[in-house]
Amino acid sequence: MADKDGNKIAKDYHVEVPFANQGGFHVKGSNSLDWGMKKHLANIFDPKSGNTVMFAFDHGYFMGSTAGLERLDLLIPELLPYVDVLMGTRGALRTCVPPECRKAIALRTTSGSSMLNDDLSHEVIAVDIEDSIRMNADCMAVQTFVGADGQLSSLDNLSRTINAGFRYGIPTMGVVAVGKQMERTDRFFKLATRLLAELGANIIKTYYCENFEEIVSACPVPIVVAGGKKLPEDEALTLAYRSISEGARGLDMGRNIFQSEHPAAMAQAVGKIVHHGFTDKQAFEFYQDASHQ
Repeated sequence: MADKDGNKIAKDYHVEVPFANQGGFHVKGSNSLDWGMKKHLANIFDPKSGNTVMFAFDHGYFMGSTAGLERLDLLIPELLPYVDVLMGTRGALRTCVPPECRKAIALRTTSGSSMLNDDLSHEVIAVDIEDSIRMNADCMAVQTFVGADGQLSSLDNLSRTINAGFRYGIPTMGVVAVGKQMERTDRFFKLATRLLAELGANIIKTYYCENFEEIVSACPVPIVVAGGKKLPEDEALTLAYRSISEGARGLDMGRNIFQSEHPAAMAQAVGKIVHHGFTDKQAFEFYQDASHQ
C-alpha cells in the first residue's frame, strides 16, 4: 500500500469533460445497474433535468421535536407538490406521510445517540433491508463519519447496507457527516465522497465548499448537497445556485425549508434553480413574490 506521505497531490480533475461511462441512462455512474436499481434512481432524479429536490425531515431521530418540525402531519402535505424526494425515518413516514403520496422515498436507516450526547459518530443500522422493502424505499440513507472516531463502524454500516441493497435492488445514499472537530475543506470532501462511492454508494450527500467542481468531477456517482444550518433565504438560494452550477445533481434542504417563514415558497424557489435554470437572484425574487400570495 502506498505511503500517504509519498502520494502525489491529485490535480487532473478534467472538470470540463463530461462523465465518460454515461450510456443511455441519465443518472451518473448507474449505466451498468439493473432495471430495478435504475427505476428507483429515476424516481429520485428527474429524467428531464437530471436533478432532484430532496426535503429532509429526519432530524427528529437525534434531535427530537425540532423547531419547524413540530407537526409533520401539517407541514408535509403543504410541501409535497414542490419536492421530488422525502427523506425521513420510517416512523415519520408511516405516521405523517399519506401512503398515496407519489414522491420518491429516501429512508434513513441508521441511528445512534441523541443530541444529549456530544458524540454522534457511533451509529448502528436501525432499519433492516426487509423493512426498507416494505417501506418501498427508493434509497437507503446511511450516515458516515470519515475521519471521526466512529469511522470504522459507520463504513461497516454503509458497506452492509450497500450489500443488502444490491441483493434486493435498492440504491444506497452515503451521507457525509461533519462533526464539530472535522475539517470542512475540499481536501476532506474529495476524500470522503470518493471513498463512499468506491465502497458502492449510488448517491452521495455532502456539503458545498471551495473547489466543488473538482469534488464532483472526481466522484463517479451523483452528489446531492446538504442545506445545512438555517441561512437567510437569499443566502440559501445562492448556496443552491452555486451547487447546481458547479455540478451537484440536487439539493437536500431541511432547515432552510422548514424553518423558513414561508416553507412552500422556499421549496418552490429551490425547485426553480434545480429544475428550471433560475439564478439565485431570480429564485429569490420568485420567493418574495410567492411568499406574498
